[in-house]
Amino acid sequence: MKNRLLATAIALLAASAAVPAAAQSDIRVNGSRVHPESITSDAAGNLYTGSVPGTIYRVTAGSTTAEPWIAPSAENGLRSVFGVLAHEGLLWVCDNPPFGGSPQPGARPAVRLFDLDTGRFRAAFTFPGESPAICNDIAISPDNGIYATDTSGGRILVVVPSLPQALVFASSPDLVGIDGIAFAQDGTMYINNVRANTMQRVNQRDSRYGPEYVGLTTLTLSEPVSGPDGLRHVSGNRFLQAEGTGGRVTYVDIDGDTAKITPVKTGLESSPAVTRVGNVGYATEGKINYLFDPALRGQDPGVFMIRAFPLP
Repeated sequence: MKNRLLATAIALLAASAAVPAAAQSDIRVNGSRVHPESITSDAAGNLYTGSVPGTIYRVTAGSTTAEPWIAPSAENGLRSVFGVLAHEGLLWVCDNPPFGGSPQPGARPAVRLFDLDTGRFRAAFTFPGESPAICNDIAISPDNGIYATDTSGGRILVVVPSLPQALVFASSPDLVGIDGIAFAQDGTMYINNVRANTMQRVNQRDSRYGPEYVGLTTLTLSEPVSGPDGLRHVSGNRFLQAEGTGGRVTYVDIDGDTAKITPVKTGLESSPAVTRVGNVGYATEGKINYLFDPALRGQDPGVFMIRAFPLP
């Protein structure tokens, strides 16, 4: 019996050591009025999140504080950061004209690119057109295609590194409200819609770019979602999804035209994004109501947190 108990204890200790204890703790964002939107993680377990004022914060693996890392400057052009995505030594960033402020004539969203080791600014890819646009999130396909969503313009754009301006991959009134974007293991693109509370499969008819080559299939969900936002691939046809107004993170398991929704973390305060490191999930709390609710606007939103939770 003693040997069995000892073996069990050793196994439990080994399991808990798989992710450092500090990495399983909630993380405080060292800044005021941050209102983080997206969050991403790299292969080393470092976390990155943006902010409405434009600063990008980094959490080194094992730390419990997100520290300012890249500040807006004349060189990098950062204004208000939404989507962030770490991928193969690079950080892709959705940057927008100042969020919640007065419209700036001629100001356009852009995908901005930074070096993940140094934070050095590499390039910018501006959104085309003159109509209102919001660069919300970014995903990279298995064949290294770089895609970004335009929430207010109802578009999916593709970044070609040799071009200064993103290209329109898909555009439709049905895409107004598009938010999260991710690819399944087989390369199929999935999106969600924060306004319509839907998830969709994007069906590309061939390899050409343009709205006429893309169709949408709305998935049947096992239960309603509320404000679906950040979407991250886990494996196969499984994704993690953050629900802002729902205040939760769920697994989304897609089978054909249906998707099973399984809550894994609830009780979050306006959670626009999620990422994972091993078997630990991390969700930002945006407190976005402090920017738009007349009863809260101008009040101090307090400390901003990135919540950590185990993933089943």
